[in-house]
Amino acid sequence: MSIQPGDRIPEVALKRIKDGVETVDTRTLFDGKKVVLFAVPGAFTPTCSERHLPGFVEKFEDFKARGVEVLCMSVNDPFVMKAWGDSQHVPQGLEMLADGNGDFTRALGLEMDASGYGMGLRSKRFALYAEDGVVKQLHVESPGEFRVSAADYVLEQLG
Repeated sequence: MSIQPGDRIPEVALKRIKDGVETVDTRTLFDGKKVVLFAVPGAFTPTCSERHLPGFVEKFEDFKARGVEVLCMSVNDPFVMKAWGDSQHVPQGLEMLADGNGDFTRALGLEMDASGYGMGLRSKRFALYAEDGVVKQLHVESPGEFRVSAADYVLEQLG
């Protein structure tokens, strides 16, 4: 069963690159904050690179103006996430997080098997909005879709 609105974000460690590879736990990322986390099946993949991440880059200031932090996550290693963020001109403050072993993705119950594409376990495409570590909204895409996890749609749902 996947995480649902009203549930707490599970406690899991993720990786990011700042001054080297850092371990950051979900409590640090979510507690006491308003956060949109969006996840993609893979860095540098077509929809993720052409539409999903660019939408959040374009709308980043709109989220900031609402006091909402933005996190991007993929089941990739932190070096790939950093390179992808650099190639997409991700603004400072939009966190690129690596869930390299899929631990957080599994804890959320939002994993998918992409073995048919040679990608193994990956995250479903989704966006969630949480306040103080509690999920308020969850938008999970149907396979092959890109609509409800898009930056414009998520901003619209925030009201």
